[in-house]
Amino acid sequence: MASPALTGKLENDVEIDAFPDKFIYMFTHMPHHVHHTSSERVQGCDLHEGEFGTVGSIICWRYVHDGKAKTAKELVEAIDPEKKSITLRVLEGDVLEEYKSFVVKIQASPKSDGEGSVVHWTLEYERLHEVIGHPETLVPFFAQLTRDIDAHLLKQN
Repeated sequence: MASPALTGKLENDVEIDAFPDKFIYMFTHMPHHVHHTSSERVQGCDLHEGEFGTVGSIICWRYVHDGKAKTAKELVEAIDPEKKSITLRVLEGDVLEEYKSFVVKIQASPKSDGEGSVVHWTLEYERLHEVIGHPETLVPFFAQLTRDIDAHLLKQN
């Protein structure tokens, strides 16, 4: 059982102008195109098992975080079209050098005025030991990635 002192959760909301359906579609069905939207952060995403857009698929991200090239092999744990959300569990990669488990949840909801979206990121993790810090630098990483995708989606209209 995970020690409560080692588990953590970080959440962040990012407001964008793109509609929720378009934003979440990028992560569920077209993650291999994310590098076109944010090449400074994401170099690519490859399908290892299954099909894009299906639960149980395994994808591998190549990205740059804190100035270093990194990878994350992830299981698509859940996709909820109604809630416009996806849940990804890291199976292998750099983040697991410091964390026993790491889950990323992304949900896009319409803004209250109906114009654009609020993208809610949730990072749930268990640190290997207390000396390891919380992954706080991933919050601005994902916020900027969200804004980059938003800019790309708006250019397509």
